[in-house]
Amino acid sequence: MCGIVAYIGSKEAYPILIKGLQRLEYRGYDSAGVAMITAGGNMNVYKRKGKVSDLMEFAKGKDLSGTVGIGHTRWATHGEPNDVNSHPHYSQSKNLVMIHNGIIENYASIKEGLKKRGNVFQSQTDTEVLIHLIENIQQHEGIKLGQAVHAALKQVIGAYAIVVLDKNDPDTIVAAKKGSPMVIGIGNDDFYVASDASPIVEYTKNVVYLEDEQVAVLRKGKDLMIRNLKDKEITPYVQKLTIEIESIEKGGYDHFMLKEIYEQPRSVRDSMRGRLKADEGEIRMGGIIDHEKKFEKAKRIIFVACGTSWHACLVGEYLFEEFARVPVEVEYASEFRYRNPVIYQDDIVIAISQSGETADTLAAVELAKSKGATVLGVCNVVGSSIARATHGGSYTHAGPEIGVASTKAFTAQVTVLTLMALHMAKVRGTISESRYRQLCYEMDAVPAKIEQVLKLNDQVREIAFANKDSSNALYLGRGVSFPVALEGALKLKEISYIHAEGYPAAEMKHGPIALIDEEMPVYVIATKGANYEKVVSNIQEVKARKGKIIAVVTSGDKEVKAMADFAVEIPETDEFLVPLIAVIPLQLLSYHIAVMRGCNVDQPRNLAKSVTVE
Repeated sequence: MCGIVAYIGSKEAYPILIKGLQRLEYRGYDSAGVAMITAGGNMNVYKRKGKVSDLMEFAKGKDLSGTVGIGHTRWATHGEPNDVNSHPHYSQSKNLVMIHNGIIENYASIKEGLKKRGNVFQSQTDTEVLIHLIENIQQHEGIKLGQAVHAALKQVIGAYAIVVLDKNDPDTIVAAKKGSPMVIGIGNDDFYVASDASPIVEYTKNVVYLEDEQVAVLRKGKDLMIRNLKDKEITPYVQKLTIEIESIEKGGYDHFMLKEIYEQPRSVRDSMRGRLKADEGEIRMGGIIDHEKKFEKAKRIIFVACGTSWHACLVGEYLFEEFARVPVEVEYASEFRYRNPVIYQDDIVIAISQSGETADTLAAVELAKSKGATVLGVCNVVGSSIARATHGGSYTHAGPEIGVASTKAFTAQVTVLTLMALHMAKVRGTISESRYRQLCYEMDAVPAKIEQVLKLNDQVREIAFANKDSSNALYLGRGVSFPVALEGALKLKEISYIHAEGYPAAEMKHGPIALIDEEMPVYVIATKGANYEKVVSNIQEVKARKGKIIAVVTSGDKEVKAMADFAVEIPETDEFLVPLIAVIPLQLLSYHIAVMRGCNVDQPRNLAKSVTVE
């Protein structure tokens, strides 16, 4: 959720911190702040409610010097969004400052104990409690900052990614993590710390991903030192970043979301590259080869995910049951982890997450592993926590997704799940060779078909203009297109703030039909397939009540187009691959409606890109 960035070296820290915070704005936040230690030994902290631009305005004309510093964008958990609750937070003496991502669950009891010792707190945050605890240990035991952090973290319960500065030790930064992501960049005699690689890639490609319960000490002119909470020294594993700076910039588009919608032909193609050999009628999934026997004998697949990834899992349910003929359950990770689910050792659990850091999904992974299930991951970020925690799986190769509203991640996830379903079907012998080859051929054609749909952008913009002032919307679909309706509704509500709901088309008359009148736009996925005639009947029910129909139809369709107020034609494809194409006009519609309504498309209110707290 929150964004963390830190620097220690010979360069001026403030410009690096500010640029890093700007790179992290996509994560979602309500306040921002920085702290630097000056050459004269002063600790300067500047923080403000609002955007990074508000912080920059506030800091104008102030002392911004120093070659060591930390920066933070906060998404409020403990305490309302305001200047006081913003990070960084001081210790009691103001010798220490800290930034923190996560939640300290036992902060209240620690706070009461510190109050009895005379500590006075300025904010409502759990973060301030932790930095007071660290200083209390440091002072009473007469130990260095790294040792004090180490000791304090043994007393806390919860999740954290923290970076701490000590005014009396200006050549040192201490960082630690548990349950929240943290990456350390290793430069030329300097170090960078961040929540993800986006603030680092501009300066170095050499990074170390901290594991849970590890504490890193970064000192000027010294090697990186890492110890875990069991006091075991860890040899840093240095990895090379594969992302390029161009991939996290807008590249001439007005918004990251629009750029990412237009990147989908490439991201879908990249997610198939090296895996799908259409000419040979073959699919090779390197990340699951070691688990083929499990796939062959599996009696059940359980998907766990949140948000858009959960919708991708719903598509996966149709694909795995249709092709591999194995029962599938799709679980909200946040619910799955808080009950006592029945999990067998021959189950396959597949966790889906764009960032690979989603806290509830990661907890569900650990729960499934503890029950003996084989757990696979589908993630977009190399080296992410879920990728490291699972037994195997596949990366989506969508490239960095900066817009909070997920677009290319969805189609990349569905692409990988389609390949996995077909691969499993081949292993289990549940699909004919001719059908398998046909689907391989159809999959190979998907990127080009997405390109055709993107050429309809002007038409979609006109439809958006006609419906931008609606206060509600329904999205309908049947079969494998039902999850697309859910995803279309989510995209509209999260960036345009229009209330929207997705339903199986047949469920409309079990309640939602009461809402339909001439003011209610109804978006329908009405492509050719086994359910086409049923969807036509549902459209007639809407029209009988003067509802407004916006239909996504197969190219050449006449029946639905004659009934619809607006229709977008997409290229014909196998009905089980329709989600990869039908979702594109719905993404464009939500984007244009949000822009026309003056909404912040890339950073919608109250939302965060990566939900790393429960």
